[in-house]
Amino acid sequence: MQDNEIVILNEFCTQHQVDITFIYALHNSGLIEVTVTDEQICIPEQQLPNLEKMVRLYYEMGINVEGIETINHLLNRMNEMQELVNELNNRLGFYEKV
Repeated sequence: MQDNEIVILNEFCTQHQVDITFIYALHNSGLIEVTVTDEQICIPEQQLPNLEKMVRLYYEMGINVEGIETINHLLNRMNEMQELVNELNNRLGFYEKV
C-alpha cells in the first residue's frame, strides 16, 4: 500500500473532532480496517466515505456501535440485492430483445 492511499488516524480524528476510542470500537467490531505504518495508526483511504458515514450516524444521530453494525449489514445486503436486480434486469432485457 502506498503512502497516499492511507490516512493517519490522529489527523482524521482531529479534523473531524472524533474520539479515537470510537474508531477503535469500530475496528474491534470489524467495521473498519486499521493498519500501523511508521508507528502511526492509519486507515485505508478507500474506507473514508464509509467511516465518515459511521461518524455521522454516531455523533449526529446518536446511534451506538451495535446499531451501526446492524445498519452497515443491512446496507450491504441492500447493495447485494440491488446488484442482483440489475443482473436479472439485464438478463430479462436480453430475452425481451430476442
